[in-house]
Amino acid sequence: MEEEKSFRVSTPDSTIQGGGGVTGTIDLRRRDPSSAVDLTDRVHLLPCSIKHDGPCPVSHYFKPKKTDVVVDGSSVEEAYFRGRKLQGITVPLPEGYRGYVLENKKSRKGKGLETSEGEGEFGRWVSRAEFRNLTYWNHDIVPSSDDPLVRSFHWFSVADAVSDTARTSLRLFRVWLGITLDCWFLILIILTRMFKKVMFLSLRV
Repeated sequence: MEEEKSFRVSTPDSTIQGGGGVTGTIDLRRRDPSSAVDLTDRVHLLPCSIKHDGPCPVSHYFKPKKTDVVVDGSSVEEAYFRGRKLQGITVPLPEGYRGYVLENKKSRKGKGLETSEGEGEFGRWVSRAEFRNLTYWNHDIVPSSDDPLVRSFHWFSVADAVSDTARTSLRLFRVWLGITLDCWFLILIILTRMFKKVMFLSLRV
């Protein structure tokens, strides 16, 4: 998302082994724009699981190269990972969106929120880098527009359309509600005046 905000998040208890959910905030604000790390063209999604979380000399072992193959207007890249051939393309994130690399700073006590042992943790995720595109890789399969990742991006436009429709419906409902209340108020005034006239005539008789 383009706006830089802080979000409050909460996960169900089932996500934490042994019970207790995670509650915290996601901070996407830039405190120092000059120190923001841009990872555009450097984010890769591999068709495998790597059991390592931390820095490593990726560029020494993973060396993508361009090919002459073009799919849906995008140039296909080729690389090898542990001897296995990978083929990938770089896709931009949908317009109005960007990706973030978050650092999780867990604590037992959060600002304005305290948790006790066994009741879950308070986490604070801080943005350390951002990116505007990513390169996803297939194993021995040429990437295409039918790949799940590319197709999932279509849901952004669907979500925007649904959101716009919901906002429009809400505005129409508010207008309708306002007109309806005005009509009932006018009817009430008319009935009140008619009642006063009937009472006045009754008293005169």
